[in-house]
Amino acid sequence: MRLQWKNWERRVKHYVRSKMIATRESYGNALAELGKEKENLVVLDADLAAATKTGIFKKAFPERHIDCGIAEANMTGIAAGLSTCGKVPFVSTFAMFAAGRAYEQVRNSIGYPHLNVKIGATHAGISVGEDGATHQCNEDIGLMREIPGMVIINPSDDVEAKAAVRGFTSMWVRFICVLDVWRFRSSMIIRNISLKSVKVWNCEKEKISRSLRQVFVCRRR
Repeated sequence: MRLQWKNWERRVKHYVRSKMIATRESYGNALAELGKEKENLVVLDADLAAATKTGIFKKAFPERHIDCGIAEANMTGIAAGLSTCGKVPFVSTFAMFAAGRAYEQVRNSIGYPHLNVKIGATHAGISVGEDGATHQCNEDIGLMREIPGMVIINPSDDVEAKAAVRGFTSMWVRFICVLDVWRFRSSMIIRNISLKSVKVWNCEKEKISRSLRQVFVCRRR
């Protein structure tokens, strides 16, 4: 162990920790960025724009943001209809409601006809904490995996979350996708390229292509 950790201090000093950011914030920022590039991108929310961070998109493109109120099943049906008209809808709500309350609509209205709908499921797992057990969904990934053609990505940090949103929008045409993002904040370990500055490598394209290869391999099996 002494030989293995002999120079650990010298090695660690070349790495720094990025600022803390929640993947739900990355989700909202990525949607706003893509809204400038794709006019057919539409975001739907169930009275949770502040919590899911889709309020960032709403502020930039209010005419393309639809607040469906506390009616997740109805919101899912609306998204299915919009997708048949050439729109790319992003449905945004808590994972408990996306996978739980609206499961039938996701299964029959989106999954069965294989419509191009993206589901941004925030506050997944026990990350909601003080909101209580009614909002803590531990079975969301299990439920969504049962739907044929469903792709699920659970990003770990800011870079992966943004890359996943962009990948969903540009690379899958008639593909159902669920993006699990979190409430709590996380950071990245970044290599210090020089002594004066820190450079974050732009690895979004690499992550997207790697994710695509994994998806296609899984589908072939």
